[in-house]
Amino acid sequence: MRTSVVGVGDTGSRAELEYSREAFAKIPLPEQALLFPELRYMGSKHRLLPWIHGVLRDLRFDSAADPFVGSGSVAYLLKTMGKRVIASDFLNFPAVLARATVGNNNRRLGDSALRQLLARRRRGPNFIERTFADVFFATSDLQFLDRVSANIESLANSHERAVARAALIRSCLKKQPRGVFTISGDLSHYDDGRRDLRLSIEEHFAEQVAVFNRVVFDNGKRHVVKRADVFNSEPPGVDLVYLDPPYVPRSDDNCYMKRYHFLEGLSCYWKGVRIMEDTKVKKIEKPHTPFGSRKTAIDAFDRLFKLFRNSKIVLSYSSNGFPDREILEDLLRRYKSDVTAFERPHRYHFGTHANVERASVREYLIVGQ
Repeated sequence: MRTSVVGVGDTGSRAELEYSREAFAKIPLPEQALLFPELRYMGSKHRLLPWIHGVLRDLRFDSAADPFVGSGSVAYLLKTMGKRVIASDFLNFPAVLARATVGNNNRRLGDSALRQLLARRRRGPNFIERTFADVFFATSDLQFLDRVSANIESLANSHERAVARAALIRSCLKKQPRGVFTISGDLSHYDDGRRDLRLSIEEHFAEQVAVFNRVVFDNGKRHVVKRADVFNSEPPGVDLVYLDPPYVPRSDDNCYMKRYHFLEGLSCYWKGVRIMEDTKVKKIEKPHTPFGSRKTAIDAFDRLFKLFRNSKIVLSYSSNGFPDREILEDLLRRYKSDVTAFERPHRYHFGTHANVERASVREYLIVGQ
């Protein structure tokens, strides 16, 4: 068994996967991958895609699974590389995003569908307006979300419905200050004059429909997208699995539901979820994940590696996570004889206001074969 580390950007380290913008021509992304929209999403790997692509393109595989699909950027990259992709997540709204971009090979929203989505309704539902008045967004924005959410149900094709919901999701992310739904009420102090804050959600929606329409393409393969907990479903028979679980950070927490509960509810119009009425922002009850606690995280990683032991494993990880990289490599060596860790510096940006929090970390791709 062997373990090797390939560093990037350090003096004296091997720079096989150099990430400087000048090096993009050496490791070009598939042109279609450049169309994928960046989402303001905790832990998104969008800005790391050229580096991830540089690692993945040297591995031999025809099919891949991404069971923590998140923003969908890596699953979409895999699709642009010509692979058959199986994408899933234990939350619903990431699965909706992936259904619109990865699972969808040819369905776009045309003018007729857009008119159908924007049509005025008599006595339409007003759940969002009633529930989130004085919490998020202006009344007119909430009314628009109610109207379009109801009209989405009239679209006959599931992929068209997914494109419409994806456009709503990104519209709300762009409109909401800092892109998280933990703050509410008077948010005027976050208004720095950005265009995203000035546009109505209806104006955002028209733009985002065009954005997601451009993303749709057919790579000649049939893909599977579903909402599923990784430990409650049979592992797909794929050549490679890309793993990016919500690892325990050194500080704060990794709760996606806390930050994006509004998007989760919007993706299903709050059907089948329980709203915590005593919370100011009307949060949704958080689903359990063993990756959320130091007491259970190590065992969860071991179970994860065992589950996918018959596939090549590519684990995305960060130096601000628990457990340490070396522990994960030891766990992976229980099931893989060849383990390589690729490393590069990265800075995450949370929010867009003047006092934005920035986290400087080391990013790892740990490959087991």
